[in-house]
Amino acid sequence: MRRLVGCVVLALAAVGMASAQFSDLGSDVPAFNTAPPKGALPHLLHGEELTGPYFTHGYQVIAYKMAAKVPAVLHQEPCYCRCDRAMGHNSLHSCFEGTHGAVCETCMKEGVYTYRETMRGESPAQIRAGIERGEFMKVDLETITLPAK
Repeated sequence: MRRLVGCVVLALAAVGMASAQFSDLGSDVPAFNTAPPKGALPHLLHGEELTGPYFTHGYQVIAYKMAAKVPAVLHQEPCYCRCDRAMGHNSLHSCFEGTHGAVCETCMKEGVYTYRETMRGESPAQIRAGIERGEFMKVDLETITLPAK
C-alpha cells in the first residue's frame, strides 16, 4: 500500500511540474529579437545536412524546410524549450542553426507554427503572442506536410 501511495504522489508531482512548465508561457518569455535582423542571419541546416541520425523521421526534415522559409520571423520568436538558458540561444532561429531543433519537439512545433502562421499573414508579433499562449502545442508533427509549390 505504501508503495502504491508513493507512486501516486510521484505521478502527481510529475504531472504538476509538467503542467507548470506550460501553464502560463507568457509570464517568463525566453529570448527573442524584437525586430527583423539587420544583417545576414546564421546558416540554417538544409539540403544534404538534413540526413543522418538526427533526421530519422520525415517531420524533422519538414520542420527544418519550413524553418528555412521564414528565418527572419524565427529570429523574432522565443523558444519555450528554454534553450536560451541552457544553450545560449537568442531566438527560435538558433534552434535550427544546428541539430537541436531536430531532437526537440518544442522547437519543431514552434517552427511549424511560425511557418504556418506566417503563411496565413500573421505578423511576427502576432505569432509570438500565439506562441506565448501555447498555441504551438496543438501542432501534430506526425501529420505535417510541405505545401505543393
